[in-house]
Amino acid sequence: MAIHLAVTATTRPRQRRRLADPAFAWLLRLLAIGVLVLVAAIGLSLLYDGRTAFGKFGVGFLINTTWDPVSGQFGALPFLYGTIVTSALALLLGGPVAVGAALFLSELAPAWLRGSASLLVELLAAIPSVIYGLWGIFVLAPLLRSAIEPALSAGFGFLPFFQGPIYGVGMLAGGVILAIMIVPTVAAVSRDVLRAVPAEQREAALALGATRWEAIQVAVLPVARPGIVGAVILGLGRALGETMAVTMVIGNRPEIALSLFAPGYTMAAAIANEFAEATDDLHVSALMAIGGVLFLVTVLVNAAARLLVWRITWAPRGGA
Repeated sequence: MAIHLAVTATTRPRQRRRLADPAFAWLLRLLAIGVLVLVAAIGLSLLYDGRTAFGKFGVGFLINTTWDPVSGQFGALPFLYGTIVTSALALLLGGPVAVGAALFLSELAPAWLRGSASLLVELLAAIPSVIYGLWGIFVLAPLLRSAIEPALSAGFGFLPFFQGPIYGVGMLAGGVILAIMIVPTVAAVSRDVLRAVPAEQREAALALGATRWEAIQVAVLPVARPGIVGAVILGLGRALGETMAVTMVIGNRPEIALSLFAPGYTMAAAIANEFAEATDDLHVSALMAIGGVLFLVTVLVNAAARLLVWRITWAPRGGA
C-alpha cells in the first residue's frame, strides 16, 4: 500500500509536467498569433477608414501633389516625398556617425571612458522628441540659415539640392534633427553587436600580424555586419515615424522641391497637424489613408531589411 502511494505521488507531478509543457507551448503560439492579428487589425483599420479617400481619388491619391482641404482635393505625394527625403538624410548623416561611435566605444575607447561615454549615448535616446524640436527651432535652424546653408549654396550651388531661398527650416533641418535622434539607437545597438563578437576573432587577427584597424576590418566587421544593418534599420524605423521634432523644423508645406533648403511635409507631421482640425469625412478619410500608407511603408521597409539581413547572414555559408 505504501509503495503504491509513493508511486502515485511521483507519477502525478510527471503527468502535470507533461500537460504543462504543451499548454505553455500553445499559450506562446496564441500570444505570437495575437501579435500578428493586432498588427494586421491596425493596418486593415487604417485602410478601411481611408476607403473614402481611396474610393474617390483612386491611385491618384498617392501620385497627386495637390493637398487642399478647402476645395476637397487631397494628394499624398508631397508627404511621401518629404518622409523619404528626411529619412534618407537621417541615415546618410547619422548612420556613419553612429557606427563610428559604436566602433570607438567597443574597440578603441579606454576602459575609464567606455562606461561613461556609453551611458551618455544611451541617455540621448531618452530625451523627448519635443526637446529636440525646440533645440532645432532655436539653435539648429538659425545656424543653418546663417552659416551652413549659405556655405552649401556657395560651394555646391550648381546642384539642384542646394539652390533656392534659404529659410533655416526645411527638409535639411528635418533630416539633421532626425539624424541626431537616430544616433543613440543605432550606436547603442551596434555597440552591443560589436561587443558580442568573440574576443578570439580579434586575438587571432592580431596574432597573425594585423594592426588594430585591420583586425576590426577583417575579423570584427564581417561578423557584426548583420547586426549593424539591423541597428540601422531600427534607426530608419524611428526616422519614418518621428512626428513632433520634424513637425517643428521642416516647415510644413505640402510641396515637392529638389532643394533641401525648401520647406516640406511628412506623413506623420500631416496627421499630427491636421487631424484635430479635420471637420468633413473626406478630410478625415484622407488622413487615415496617409496613416495606412505610412503603416505599410514601415512594414515593407522592415520586411525588406529583414530579407537583406538574412541574405547577408546566409550568403557566406552558401558560398562556402
